[in-house]
Amino acid sequence: MPPQPPPPQVKQNILKFLGSFLGITRILQVVFGAGLWVTIAANKYEGPVHFVLFVAVLFWLLTLALFFLTLLDKQDLVPLLGGPRWLCANLAHDVTAALLYLPAIGLMIHRTERNAYCNLDQYAHFCLYKVYLAASVFACLCCVTYLLSVLYEGRRKHRGEKTVF
Repeated sequence: MPPQPPPPQVKQNILKFLGSFLGITRILQVVFGAGLWVTIAANKYEGPVHFVLFVAVLFWLLTLALFFLTLLDKQDLVPLLGGPRWLCANLAHDVTAALLYLPAIGLMIHRTERNAYCNLDQYAHFCLYKVYLAASVFACLCCVTYLLSVLYEGRRKHRGEKTVF
């Protein structure tokens, strides 16, 4: 027996979410977050960069879970946070992510500046300057997308709406 296609209502909900502001920002958060943690994890890192990697991976996984739960309209299955509290749960997640990305950005910028001496063509040794610079950019992009989500969800919450899109 061949698999049955999803009902038209499910397809409409998926397309509606993917075309919504929150759907687009969630996709960007996943892409930028993956870019951040892959950039760091693919290279040698030490010290406080472990915190940046922790923040990047943690919120990448949580955002991926929120994205798929909302995409598949399964937020009612989440105990304590689903159903009518889903907008507040998303808002709390995005606020926490934005707040934790701020020190991560500071750490990456500090590491970039500490390695700025090796940004010369004559410098022959291995240098993490470009890695830290790329990670700083990805961290900033992540923070901006989470802040945009906070503004969007905060506006919806202020209007008394209960859904995320």
